[in-house]
Amino acid sequence: MDRKEWMGLLARAPADALDRLWRKLDLSPRYSWLRPPEVGGVMVRGRMGGTGAAFNLGEMTVTRCALALDGGAVGHGYVQGRDKRQAEQAAMVDALMQGDLAAHVRAALLEPLAAQVQAARDMRAAKAAATKVEFFTLVRGDD
Repeated sequence: MDRKEWMGLLARAPADALDRLWRKLDLSPRYSWLRPPEVGGVMVRGRMGGTGAAFNLGEMTVTRCALALDGGAVGHGYVQGRDKRQAEQAAMVDALMQGDLAAHVRAALLEPLAAQVQAARDMRAAKAAATKVEFFTLVRGDD
């Protein structure tokens, strides 16, 4: 898992799941704020069919922060919504993944979190698949 993947996972993860795994990790490294948690908005853009011209879909609330561990690693946290604690935990995980504890954090937090997010995605997909309607046309005997 590279940085782009764990940052995406932390940004999309449910706050309660991240908090529960963070508490189990039982780490409290010393750090200083580079940018304390702040709430803002971003414009979400979309494309028709994934390939068309970009258009403004709407605004979304985002919380961001940046911190530096005493060892020098810098972590950034960007999460959906207004949860400052979740942004702080995401930044902390990002910083820890750049140091000696990366393997421990990956095994104890990121992998279980990825499994939970995937299970929720699979459940949503199964629920949607149950409502799928197949349309077909019968070939008639005449030309």
